[in-house]
Amino acid sequence: MEPTTLFYILIGILVFNFIIDKILDSLNAKHFDDEIPEQLNDVYDEEEYKKSQAYKKTNYQFGNLTSLFSIALTLTFFFADGFEIVDNFARSYSDNSIIIALIFFGIIMIGSDILTLPFSYYKTFIIEEKFGFNKTTRKTFLLDKIKGWIMTAILGGGILALIIWFYELTKEQFWLYAWGLVAVFSLFMNMFYSKLIVPLFNKQTPLEDGELKDAITEYAKKVGFTLENIFVIDGSKRSTKANAYFSGFGSQKRITLYDTLINDLEKEEIVAVLAHEVGHYKRKHIIFNLITSILLTGLTLFILSLFINSPILSEALGVSNHSFHIGLIAFGILYSPISEITGLVMNYISRKFEYQADNYAKETYASKPLVSSLKKLSKNSLSNLTPHPSYVFVHYSHPTLMKRVKNLTN
Repeated sequence: MEPTTLFYILIGILVFNFIIDKILDSLNAKHFDDEIPEQLNDVYDEEEYKKSQAYKKTNYQFGNLTSLFSIALTLTFFFADGFEIVDNFARSYSDNSIIIALIFFGIIMIGSDILTLPFSYYKTFIIEEKFGFNKTTRKTFLLDKIKGWIMTAILGGGILALIIWFYELTKEQFWLYAWGLVAVFSLFMNMFYSKLIVPLFNKQTPLEDGELKDAITEYAKKVGFTLENIFVIDGSKRSTKANAYFSGFGSQKRITLYDTLINDLEKEEIVAVLAHEVGHYKRKHIIFNLITSILLTGLTLFILSLFINSPILSEALGVSNHSFHIGLIAFGILYSPISEITGLVMNYISRKFEYQADNYAKETYASKPLVSSLKKLSKNSLSNLTPHPSYVFVHYSHPTLMKRVKNLTN
């Protein structure tokens, strides 16, 4: 295959993905004005529903603008030999392949982030502000960006450097070492993310003694779930939207509740949400997701090892000096159709897992408070109650509110 042919295949994949996303977005947008299903009539009153419709339409229009800018920027970079320009710049500073790769990706990452910064700012301080969600200060917004860059440079840069080192040391066998590295890193992050990373961005405090903690502790004992770490995170620092999540294993497992969740829900509803999270743990969903992620990473790295030595990957992007980091970009685009398929499968499994976790909460606690909590959370985030089925199939990791309510009330 000629490099020019591969170049246009890469462009075709990017454009095809963009078109599919826009078609799905358009189909979904046509349902914004649908009547609310009878089972969900108590979620919004007329005024609130109009507000949710306005929020959906505003985000849809803004999403079209940002995605159009992104694809235009990407295609311009491709046709203007942007990869060769950045690669030559990186090579002017060092002959070391690892340093070249770090400079190369650093420029692309920070450059892309800076160019899209106005959109991120507008989303946070105009759209989210207009609809009453934003609590982020400009100082927090800026610090989040800087911290994000630093974390990406340290963690992402460190992993990339080691993978390239493995490649230069072992060539065809590098994927095994890289796979082991990513597996250990994934396990470590799953165990200690809440303890090491989250505090860099948010404050976490143990849940205070009181009725809520007593209710949670009582439920945990009832289902044989050892739980010593219950934390409250200051989610209200950035948004009024609420959440809760489970993380870690063994002695490191913990439940984290957003302070907005505690403010928005009643005690029984919070325990019901926690019962859902415990259901994920009891049904081994977290372990399944971790193992599956590691296996998919191994598959990706193995396929990468079959193609990374081919100079055509670099030549297709206009770079004559074949190198790992350029080949990695070309491979990433070529692999994206497979990634989309695995993503669809994982979303399907995730939706099944959500039903199982809901059923666990229903069986071990009660369905009524979980239903009311889901409705309140949907209302408070102005969620779309009537999404298009195709959009749900591709993008949703959770079932729609309608389907979850039906499952819990049957």
